[in-house]
Amino acid sequence: MANNKSALKRIKIAERNRLQNRYYKSSARTLTKLFVKQLETYKVSKSQNDRAKAQTLLNSIYSLLDKGCKKHVYHRNTAARKKAQLAAQLKNA
Repeated sequence: MANNKSALKRIKIAERNRLQNRYYKSSARTLTKLFVKQLETYKVSKSQNDRAKAQTLLNSIYSLLDKGCKKHVYHRNTAARKKAQLAAQLKNA
């Protein structure tokens, strides 16, 4: 347990940040899985409606990654790499 007020405060802040980081990372993983599933649907059907749904999911992933990057959940290069890989998947579909 913490021996002084500043150490106690750091413990509380670290827990708050851990929960916030977990929210961003788990949400990004969930959206990525939905995006990949939608991409598979698009590959089979070749429907523009399915591509639009995949693009909408991609935009929401971009938004989440950018917000996480702004709050220092992700390093900027990590967020950029993830975005580039997802964009390449959509382009090659």
